Amino acid sequence: MAAAADDDELRRRAAALREVFGDSSDSEADDLPVGGAGREQWRWEAVEGVRGLWLCAAFLSADEQSRLLTAIRREGWFSDAHNQAMRFGDLPSWAVELSALIHEAICFGDVGVGCGLELKNEDEDACPLPSDLLWRKPLFDQMIANRYEPGEGICAHVDLMRFDDGIAIVSLESPCVMHFSWAEQEVPICETLESAHAEPTKIPVYLNPGSLVLMSGDARYLWKHEINRKPGAQQWGGRELEQQIRTSITLRKLLPSPN
Repeated sequence: MAAAADDDELRRRAAALREVFGDSSDSEADDLPVGGAGREQWRWEAVEGVRGLWLCAAFLSADEQSRLLTAIRREGWFSDAHNQAMRFGDLPSWAVELSALIHEAICFGDVGVGCGLELKNEDEDACPLPSDLLWRKPLFDQMIANRYEPGEGICAHVDLMRFDDGIAIVSLESPCVMHFSWAEQEVPICETLESAHAEPTKIPVYLNPGSLVLMSGDARYLWKHEINRKPGAQQWGGRELEQQIRTSITLRKLLPSPN
């Protein structure tokens, strides 16, 4: 009976994922792990210089991005006066399934070493999310949806400590460059006044539409992240990126309230 119940749950999740994101491959979904097999585009890259920062550039296909944007627009959150929506606890069904898809991408994506159940106690630095975070229930229970007009971005910050380790950001529509800078960078006293006011070292990360970023450990707690979309600030590959409307989904886990 337990095995049958597990099969029913797997089929339910597969149906929900198909409803929001479409078929993940040409194979019959009932014969595949949910979102797992046939996902050759799931390739993870550890961002050099920022421990705990991982990028899956091809997390969502163009069709999946379109379906997700449609689901977001159906919520009716955005208007001329509102460009952000937050949800806590019970997330929209599409956000729950997006969380499930992130879990599948971590377990089945190409990272050079498996991050599934059989290897969850291996070197944590070799997986996009440490095992204690990957297998928590629920993976995420807080969501922010943002819509940015051209020129709008986010100031450098570390997410509030009320949220647990392990944060996911899905980017849609306009591409952009997110910069990471050390949150507690100090300048030696012996440095000159001019150099003391120099810009801190920033590590750029290109976020194409459909990409997924995961931040845990150092990347979550010790590095600030920002997106400067002012004219001339978005540079990648020797050229300025054209800025249009950008939508992002951030998923986090609330820490238990202190007694």
